[in-house]
Amino acid sequence: MKIRRSHSSSLALASALLPFSVQADTTAENDVWKMLTDIAIEEVVTGTTYEVRKSWPERFARDIPNVEITGFAVPTLPGQDVRELILTSDADICPLCGEGGHNATLQVLLETPITNLEEGQRITLRGTLSRVEDPETWQAARLVAAKITDL
Repeated sequence: MKIRRSHSSSLALASALLPFSVQADTTAENDVWKMLTDIAIEEVVTGTTYEVRKSWPERFARDIPNVEITGFAVPTLPGQDVRELILTSDADICPLCGEGGHNATLQVLLETPITNLEEGQRITLRGTLSRVEDPETWQAARLVAAKITDL
């Protein structure tokens, strides 16, 4: 028996339900958050296999250098020097709480650590937007070699 579950980002739903939430700037012509929510995720489970199939928009056919994105930072590990974080498009999204909305978050690998980053702080980063093609994870993208352009 095959179970197929398709996933659409809950970003739009969350935005509608939380009209007073603070959101990242999404006015740019090539809005990165919109592109991330356009990634289609399909989970395929059989009696003996598990696979996550991902379909990226045409404009994300390969890694994209020099992408700038603004969002709200959540460090993945506690500590003074942050080397990795999760960026969310909406301040009300809790990426480490097991909530849905996989495409409303973005893993960020920093080129240089940030000292004393406050959780939920709004930041702008520039780096290479990279596809995650691993068929065993829902993660579909990450920003690598990222540098802070605005705190």
